[in-house]
Amino acid sequence: MAEITAKLVNELRNKTGLGMMECKKALVEADGDIEKAFENIRKKGVKTSVLERAAGEGRVFAATSADHKTSVAVEINCNTDFTAKSDVVLKILEKAAHKLLHNPTHSLADDAELKEELVEASRQTGENVVLGRTAVVTGTTGSYLYSTAGKGKIAVLISIAGPHSDEVISHLGMHIAAARPLAMTRAEVAPEMVAKEKEIAVEQAKSSGKPQAIAEKIAEGKMNAFYAERVLLDQEFIKADSFKGTVSAMLKAKGVTLQKYVRIEVGQQ
Repeated sequence: MAEITAKLVNELRNKTGLGMMECKKALVEADGDIEKAFENIRKKGVKTSVLERAAGEGRVFAATSADHKTSVAVEINCNTDFTAKSDVVLKILEKAAHKLLHNPTHSLADDAELKEELVEASRQTGENVVLGRTAVVTGTTGSYLYSTAGKGKIAVLISIAGPHSDEVISHLGMHIAAARPLAMTRAEVAPEMVAKEKEIAVEQAKSSGKPQAIAEKIAEGKMNAFYAERVLLDQEFIKADSFKGTVSAMLKAKGVTLQKYVRIEVGQQ
């Protein structure tokens, strides 16, 4: 069995516009032969000209169960915004989301009914309509769908500890959608990114004539500014008329703790 690397999966995904799981499955079936995998995908009935078009547009849909114990998000990608906002895509999104709400462990990538609907949507629209990313959070949850002029481009799922609050979910979802945090806490930022940012800060200070020891202290201050800009709990809460302070302080004032969040934006990985 050939090794199915992430690079190989991404190469097939770029070639077809299909989701990562679909591409990985196709490569496994083709024993790592990307051309054979592409040929097998073509046999599903989608035109080659459609498959070869990058699915860079799309929509994302979010939903939460009535008991607030599960929240899900589903992304569908296609070629144009015209198709992305069509009833065809919206119906597939809603059905897929409800499947996940009913069974959070269900694999949409392996769902025969969903596959057939995506192929049919491609036939109807002449576009490469494919399943994108999916996400599920459990616990005490909520979802936020950022929609401007009818465009559902950003979905946020949130899991909290403490009493459920529609206001907290809505405000926090709005913040995460707009502020694009890199991570929830400082500890979750990739060590290599932290090291790189600190190195840049030190070199900037040294280039202005500061000695190493002073440059290190200046770098510490710049790293605090970096965290305040990129780390969710360090960021200033975006809705200052509701609460002035960091997201961490806002959550503490509301008596809740953020356990997890997922942010999906169409066109962003």
